[in-house]
Amino acid sequence: MVFKKVLAAGSGVLGSQIAFQTAFHGYDVHIYDLNQKAIAYAKERLTKLKDNYKQDLGATQQEVDAAYNRIVFFTDLENAVEDVDLVIESVPEDPEIKKDFYKQLREVAPEKTIFATNTSTLLPSDFASITGRPKKFLALHFANEIWKNNTAEIMGHATTDKAVFKAIVSFAESIGMIPLELHKEQSGYLLNSLLVPLLDAAMDLLVKDVADIETIDKAWVIGTGAAVGPGAIFDTVGLNTVYNINKMKAEKSKNPWDEKVVAYIKEHFIDTGKLGVAEGQGFYKYPNPAYQDPDFYKK
Repeated sequence: MVFKKVLAAGSGVLGSQIAFQTAFHGYDVHIYDLNQKAIAYAKERLTKLKDNYKQDLGATQQEVDAAYNRIVFFTDLENAVEDVDLVIESVPEDPEIKKDFYKQLREVAPEKTIFATNTSTLLPSDFASITGRPKKFLALHFANEIWKNNTAEIMGHATTDKAVFKAIVSFAESIGMIPLELHKEQSGYLLNSLLVPLLDAAMDLLVKDVADIETIDKAWVIGTGAAVGPGAIFDTVGLNTVYNINKMKAEKSKNPWDEKVVAYIKEHFIDTGKLGVAEGQGFYKYPNPAYQDPDFYKK
């Protein structure tokens, strides 16, 4: 299987990063989102990514400009998926939104097209039948800031074609990723199975008012040598995603504490528009968050 043209469906934080990383490695890339406002935000993110690639990877201006110029933007799904070999879906982490998207996608995508979901918590088997091509469907999950944190977790479901799985492993390698192959379905995959317990514990401490986020972050970074703390991770992931994941958890568990956590996130972040790095403020203010101050962890 040869991939030449890739569609990044959903142009949020990770969707934009996936698109740029793929284009940077020479592929023709389409970006699809619902409206021109979302596309405008995507163009802003992609422009900022140019600086990240120059600073962190030593890329030249010519290289980042060439990557950007390989990207074409669409608000019409049928046009976006025309002649595309691979769709990487990064729509919001909500099962119903994803199901609706795949119902639309299966009607207009070429028969050759492989579908991959970038979900970090949901399983490919949750959507396989809805895609209309379960053998050509699997999960391809990227960590945030993928040009630096270059892992690609690849997870099929019971009927994923082995040849498709291998093709996605090769594709991941071709865009500079380290493929992490999962042998069976696991909610949270590898990275988030390790990370989520940390973030849950941090949120519990915060909601219980045990400590503020700066103190929690200092405890983690100073105590473990980690690069950043949970607050910075929440902001990078995006509080919308954090909210959606915790909301699904609360709906499943019916646990009053889980519901209290959801209410806290909604009140302090969703309702106030403090959605993280992408919006300029979450737990911290950006582009110069307090935790990047050299003295932050010394006080």
